[in-house]
Amino acid sequence: MVNISVFLLMCILLIILPGPDTAIATKNTLTVSRKGGLQTLLGSCCGLLIHTFAAVIGLSAIIVKSAYVFAILKYVGAVYLCYLGIKTLWALRTQPPVVQDETQIDHKYSKQSCFKQGFLTNVTNPKVAVFFLTFLPQFVDGKSGTFIPFLIMGLIYTALTGFWFVFYVYLLDKISAFMKKPTTKAVIEGLTGAVLIGFGIKLALEKAH
Repeated sequence: MVNISVFLLMCILLIILPGPDTAIATKNTLTVSRKGGLQTLLGSCCGLLIHTFAAVIGLSAIIVKSAYVFAILKYVGAVYLCYLGIKTLWALRTQPPVVQDETQIDHKYSKQSCFKQGFLTNVTNPKVAVFFLTFLPQFVDGKSGTFIPFLIMGLIYTALTGFWFVFYVYLLDKISAFMKKPTTKAVIEGLTGAVLIGFGIKLALEKAH
């Protein structure tokens, strides 16, 4: 591995940029509480680990080179993001104006559901596979094998993602009294739903390189 400091800096900058994972974590932290956000985080990190091992064994290369495989993953991910976005917007029409207490929320939204949302959002996004394939090789000298360097960098990226989202979820939870006010909550969930649909459409239009 070369330029470790540059690699770490780039990872941090890329991780804090809002994306589908951030939108899902925000939605579940606000609707399910901190537990839901942390479950979403765990699902996203599991998705990243799969992408890491896929890059290590060369599956990412197959996804990038095969338009058919890329298209399948792309449209599955796009449909799922749009589904979550529409579901979030639809919930605004059906939920009562008052905020439910935490026990009711935990009953309505299972931990497994939050985990699945984080996992599927991440693992069905072929852009993550493309990112791993194009980003990681820049920090390998090419004179030795790529298995160990790819594995280490993927694990580092996953760990940094976990640390960032733990901080993000706890921050949201701390200011949840304001964030969970009916008006604020409705605005944020509406924006989140629109953002998820936007990410889904953007992903559907993404072309393989």
